[in-house]
Amino acid sequence: MPEEKFLIAVDFQGAGIHPQAWRRADSRAEELFTAQYWTDHIELADRAGIDIAFVPDSFALQSGDGSERGRLDAASVAARVAAVTRSIGLVPTVTVTHTEPFHVSKQIASIDFASKGRAGWEVAVSRGTTQADLFGRKAAQTDDSLWREADDAVEVVTGLWDSWEDDAEIRDTSTGRFIDRDKLHYIDFEGEFFSVKGPSITPRSPQGQPVVVVRADDAHSTGVAVHRADVVRIAASTVEDAAVLAARVRRAVVAVGRDPASVHVLLDLEVQVSDTAAADVDQLNSWSPYVPESVTFRGDGAELVSLLTELRESGVVDGVTLRPLALSQSLQNIAQYVLPHLPWKPAEREGLLRTRLGLARPVNRYAVEGVSQ
Repeated sequence: MPEEKFLIAVDFQGAGIHPQAWRRADSRAEELFTAQYWTDHIELADRAGIDIAFVPDSFALQSGDGSERGRLDAASVAARVAAVTRSIGLVPTVTVTHTEPFHVSKQIASIDFASKGRAGWEVAVSRGTTQADLFGRKAAQTDDSLWREADDAVEVVTGLWDSWEDDAEIRDTSTGRFIDRDKLHYIDFEGEFFSVKGPSITPRSPQGQPVVVVRADDAHSTGVAVHRADVVRIAASTVEDAAVLAARVRRAVVAVGRDPASVHVLLDLEVQVSDTAAADVDQLNSWSPYVPESVTFRGDGAELVSLLTELRESGVVDGVTLRPLALSQSLQNIAQYVLPHLPWKPAEREGLLRTRLGLARPVNRYAVEGVSQ
């Protein structure tokens, strides 16, 4: 019987999730808009054996406590680090409220090609008038409308990923045909928010369907997550609350006819990992108090190994997303003092991200149905 997986992801949120993390001397804040900052950090996580790198994104400035910060495009960061990493999953956030799903489809598929099958997509929406005004194309939407639109967007994106059959690229030099047009398919999607004919301009990528991630933050996003996601991210104040929430997500997955073993539930764990964690947090909070958004950990590497072991053995969740308050410092310590000391075998590090998660490569829906243009 194969050993049960327990996934460990890291959230690469700028200098860290604490709004004042950039003020630390070791934050490398002066390099935040360089490729070197991102390649150094995600390459370190890759070498250490981290399963997934989440690269968050938004059309809003990162703000809080009187400090506003900009950010790079998450999908571009993922594409940049694809060439210098070997096994880590690369999952940028790409919002769908003001972004056409056709663009999302080829963007994520291209990262899947560049990374040889390690791409994912965290689906998100853009709330509020400020972000709507950046585009000027439509008014701000309600949460219900945002997530209905997101649901349509996921359907379009995943349909476009299948719009080329795996063997559509034939490169027949004798006839001069690069592709077999009979193996490209219209998706003919007509919905409340989009009308998309297809097909994509990008061939079916190594995973067929890159991994889809959705945060279950409320009823609307949870509804999309349980129907669409391969990985569901949750946040909770305590491990006990996380157990209740994870069980609720799994029951909802079953209720819509999906196999709960095909959906991984990851808990956000906000961490400060160092021998001086308490003092580090005190320093950050002296600049501006931070209110945690999920379960917290402050301690050294050995203590985090103990907590992760307890979580794995409890079966509460299928893994965690470590969200460092101060990224550079905590990531170094996670790589050196946590990953090498976990008491279980790491997940398979070669091949597709789907394989690493224990997920099958999906059969192309059009090839199965025998649909042709």
